[in-house]
Amino acid sequence: MESALTVKGQATIPKVVREHLGLKPGDRVKFFFHPDGTVVLLPKIPVTALKGMVRRPRRAVTVEKMRQAVANGAAGLRRLTSRR
Repeated sequence: MESALTVKGQATIPKVVREHLGLKPGDRVKFFFHPDGTVVLLPKIPVTALKGMVRRPRRAVTVEKMRQAVANGAAGLRRLTSRR
């Protein structure tokens, strides 16, 4: 598919592409530049669209368990750095 640029540097996104990405008037898009020179166009998804994607934990974690996890992680880190 092709699209011509206007003198202002604007291009029309073809209808098939807009439908595939679910774009509607007023939506925003993001451009990503890859090292190989290609450019990718993606819809900018609002944060509200993320709601409900991650399930809530079944039970809350206590502060004590969080402290223990941090201590265990730090102890593991110390073991890894002391091997040098």
